[in-house]
Amino acid sequence: PENSLILALLCWAAGKVTAYPPWDFSWGARAEPHPWSWVEDPQSRAITTSQRPVSVQCQEAQLVVTVHRDLFGTGRLVNAADLTLGPAACKHSTLNPAPLNTVIFTAGLHECGSIVQVTPDSLIYRTLLNYDPSPASNPVIIRNNPAVIPIECHYPRRENVSSSAIRPTWAPFSSTLSAEERLVFSLRLMNEDWTAERPFTGFQLGDILNIQAEVATESHVPLRLFVDSCVAALSPGTDSSPHYTIIDYNGCLVDGRSDDTSSAFITPRPREDILRFRIDVFRFAGDARNLIYITCHLKVTPVDQAPDPLNKACSFNKARNTWSPVEGTRDICSCCEMGNCESPALSRRLSPLDRWPSRRFRRHDAKGKEAEADVVIGPVLLLRDQGAIGERQEGGQG
Repeated sequence: PENSLILALLCWAAGKVTAYPPWDFSWGARAEPHPWSWVEDPQSRAITTSQRPVSVQCQEAQLVVTVHRDLFGTGRLVNAADLTLGPAACKHSTLNPAPLNTVIFTAGLHECGSIVQVTPDSLIYRTLLNYDPSPASNPVIIRNNPAVIPIECHYPRRENVSSSAIRPTWAPFSSTLSAEERLVFSLRLMNEDWTAERPFTGFQLGDILNIQAEVATESHVPLRLFVDSCVAALSPGTDSSPHYTIIDYNGCLVDGRSDDTSSAFITPRPREDILRFRIDVFRFAGDARNLIYITCHLKVTPVDQAPDPLNKACSFNKARNTWSPVEGTRDICSCCEMGNCESPALSRRLSPLDRWPSRRFRRHDAKGKEAEADVVIGPVLLLRDQGAIGERQEGGQG
């Protein structure tokens, strides 16, 4: 019996040893894979991670962006000087050396060229993290592609937000807005069937941008919304160059006049305070960022006021070779072809950039409330050409 017991123990020990592969000497302390290593699987190809390359903290008056310098999970650290925040290209505020290897940006919500989108429920602050690699030691070659990462901070509008207690004698913020009958203009990027918003990423040439303009009237009298002008550019606003005019002449969708586009207003409206239009995706030639911002000038009129040459929504009908309004008579669109829809008193021809609030008269409604506003949508990010994407996949990069 003693010999049998010893033999059994020896067999058990041998089995435990042979259970480990001959090349694995850790035996119970297996090394974890690199946090950004590729995992090859016959069914899928994914990135396993224990930490995100970019994290964002949305604080009360600022945002804090933390970037891991191993941005692409290759083990190669990007140069901190090649990272900037927003169209204003703000530099980092903190650089943490190894082992953290992180770059931190701290900026106010309105700083670094960020834009704000106002919706009935939220304030959405948008900006970009830009990676623009500097030339290698040999200027003939490049080793990294530039990258643009969108960043958003969402804040609710319907509730009071404060760091201190609300005194009982104070009027609630939302109640004050309602009492003032404030008009809130907004632009939204919608999905194909217009049932929900969609992300600003993943577009490519040949796609369609569905844009919905809205005005939240609170307790205001019924209003009809119009899109007076829209200009696309590489940064928010209309002062940058290059820029491209999409809507002009007080509501003429001039982009639809081109032979290679299907851009048009959507008719009928779902409601008088909503106006929808679609445009074909495009990019600015010679620019590597593959993004666009669209700045539109929105305005309202009373519902009982008939559309006219200064307040209209006109699309070009290629089949009939004529301009057609969303509502109103066809003659209000005739000035779209002439390229001048101003009234005789304002007949001086203005360029699209001369039509914006910094250079134009601001109209108000009968109660003195501003009846127009400029709203920015973007950045709309376009996918790079398929050849470049294929090259990155073959190289095993994400």
